[in-house]
Amino acid sequence: MSNGNDSAASGNGQDTRQAPQQEFVIHKVYLKDVSFESPNAPDIFTQEWAPETHIDLNTASRAIDENIYEVELSLTVTTKLGERTAYLVEIKQAGVFGAAGFAPDHLGHLLGSYCPNLLFPYAREAISSLVTKGGFPDMALAPVNFDALYAQHLEQLRQQAEQGEAPQPDGAAGEGEMKH
Repeated sequence: MSNGNDSAASGNGQDTRQAPQQEFVIHKVYLKDVSFESPNAPDIFTQEWAPETHIDLNTASRAIDENIYEVELSLTVTTKLGERTAYLVEIKQAGVFGAAGFAPDHLGHLLGSYCPNLLFPYAREAISSLVTKGGFPDMALAPVNFDALYAQHLEQLRQQAEQGEAPQPDGAAGEGEMKH
């Protein structure tokens, strides 16, 4: 009777091969860089509040030691009233993560999608706090599908490879743009 495990077994029925042990650890989450600008204050406060918000985001990762990686989520939020900028927020939320025993494609997904997804709530809170402290109505960023952004990044890399173009630098996990 088979237990569904196709691994080699010794004469005593024990599995002689062991799958590599996977380990994932969040070592540190931190705000790496932040900027808030309100270039048209206080005049902007006298206008009717009907803003248009544009959000750019990018993720990147890099190895900093054996099985230790920094993942950085960069967001730029630009809110305008007509042609005038109400505020501009730039933030880099980062984390140091331990990841061992993952196959390269699984490690790429972990660093390019899962880790940015962990960092996003921290970035969202920091942006909301800065916008409110700047005297503006609360800014609540919508959730982001980092799996879709990572898949889009992999597709772009595949297309670049087919066309013989140089790939993006290692660590670029995906980027996207959202409009509000």
